[in-house]
Amino acid sequence: MKKHNISQVKGEAKWMLKYAKHYWGAILLYCVLGVLATVMGLAGSVMSKYLIDIVTGYDTKAIGWVVSLMIAMGIGNIVLNAITSRATVLISTKVYNEIQAEIYDRVMEADWESLYEYRSGDLINRLTGDVKTVSDSVISWFPSLITKGAQFLGALVIILYYDPTMAVIALLSAPVSVLMSRVILSKMRKYSQELRKASSEVITYQEDSFQNIQTIKCFGIVDFFEKGMRNVQQKYKDLMMDYNKMSITATSLLSFTGMLVSYGCLGWGVYRLWKGAIIFGTLTLFIQLANSLSSSFSSLISLVPQAVSATTSAGRIMSVSEIKPEPVIEEETAQKIKENSSKGLEIRIENIDFTYKGGEKVLSNVNLLAKSGNIVAIVGPSGEGKTTIMRIILGLINPQSGKSVMRDNLGNECALSAATREMFSYVPQGNTIFADTIVKNMRMVKNDATDEEIIAALKTACAYDFVKKLPEGINTIIGENGQGLSEGQAQRISIARAVLRDAPVILLDEATSALDVDTEEKVLKNIIKKDSKKICIVTTHRPSVLDICERVYRINKTNFEEIKK
Repeated sequence: MKKHNISQVKGEAKWMLKYAKHYWGAILLYCVLGVLATVMGLAGSVMSKYLIDIVTGYDTKAIGWVVSLMIAMGIGNIVLNAITSRATVLISTKVYNEIQAEIYDRVMEADWESLYEYRSGDLINRLTGDVKTVSDSVISWFPSLITKGAQFLGALVIILYYDPTMAVIALLSAPVSVLMSRVILSKMRKYSQELRKASSEVITYQEDSFQNIQTIKCFGIVDFFEKGMRNVQQKYKDLMMDYNKMSITATSLLSFTGMLVSYGCLGWGVYRLWKGAIIFGTLTLFIQLANSLSSSFSSLISLVPQAVSATTSAGRIMSVSEIKPEPVIEEETAQKIKENSSKGLEIRIENIDFTYKGGEKVLSNVNLLAKSGNIVAIVGPSGEGKTTIMRIILGLINPQSGKSVMRDNLGNECALSAATREMFSYVPQGNTIFADTIVKNMRMVKNDATDEEIIAALKTACAYDFVKKLPEGINTIIGENGQGLSEGQAQRISIARAVLRDAPVILLDEATSALDVDTEEKVLKNIIKKDSKKICIVTTHRPSVLDICERVYRINKTNFEEIKK
């Protein structure tokens, strides 16, 4: 492997070790149990020698204790395997949950723009497949190394005790195994990376298809997506077959070498028996231990590809864990402003410019003012930057120049960031209803809300009239993406959820686009009527809303200006 790759692998292994340290007690237990099982297995081989010696008449005095010991070791192995299996599932699940929860939190708290380079299907694959690979390796790799190492050394010592020449023959496969592992190591890492990437592509394609199944059906392009699915599957299959070909070649060579060594051990043992140097029991012991020696060494070698797979997955997880978190600016000042919000607030944007990474300028010299009790509208063609302004107000993205701040009536001022976001309710474009009951959708933003508060919010959003007619009212289960509701109904429930949050500022990003003009106007008036000090900022295409707005801003080709009323 290249120096860069070796350094990378070391970093990934070090990252995995961080989690292994949390479970050193369990890992130590695995090691002890594994070594005990190995000792019992080796002792069983020795006992079988004595049993054969007894049966063939060389030693008939100890048959009772030999049989008793063999039975005891058999039962002991069953018990140890049961304990190990139970403990493995328990601890590996804990490690899996710990890593998955930590990475999930990192994603949820990540800088919004930094997530652009990841598809959701890829993130899901990293959170499931890669985390599973790492969690299994964290708890099992080192104990396997100790256990198989003990098996190898134990078998070697016993064979050396009885016949050093047999030990040399049994170890003839070692140089071949080491040489093969060195040759295929770098290839294995490359294939492992490509396979994980291809697996992510399959999951991403499936998720995109399911999320947009209505559009796919309506355009009549189901066949196109079905063919696309088979194409990404074929790519994964081709990579898997290439990897399998390399693996089979290496395994076959090792198996052939192991077969020759086994035959060599058998031939040497038969020769020694023919010469009268050993007896039948010793020959049986030699054959068993030679196989044990060869298999344990192969198992030790097999830990190398396991380590490659685990470190590859660790690297994929690390890249997500290293995404920079979103900045939380002036948290103390933001808290003061929140405490004073009932006395009045204003949002002020001055001379800001914004460009997305690798894109053209979206906003230029934007100025906006919104005060408590105001309904402020931002109008303009689709794709001109209205949603971008909403993201800046929410602190999801930061302008490259100018300032965007929140200020209370006591003169406290802080930049808009994650710290000020709890003072906002937000209804984005599109359907944001989760697959659950209406009441649970509502309580996501206020988990202690009473049924009465939920109904009041639904009434404010002009949604209760249709909700109360549903089979279970507010306890009616809604399908994924609001399935079972019209677009207008789903929008009104989303607005009701924002109202229930009862934040001093509510942002509606094309959130009334599916409502008729009268309902749209009524909803906006209800929001201000409910709290006369609330700020409501709306992005819209409709001129009908503008009559009830205190300020109206127009955006067109990065230019932003206030329309005088």
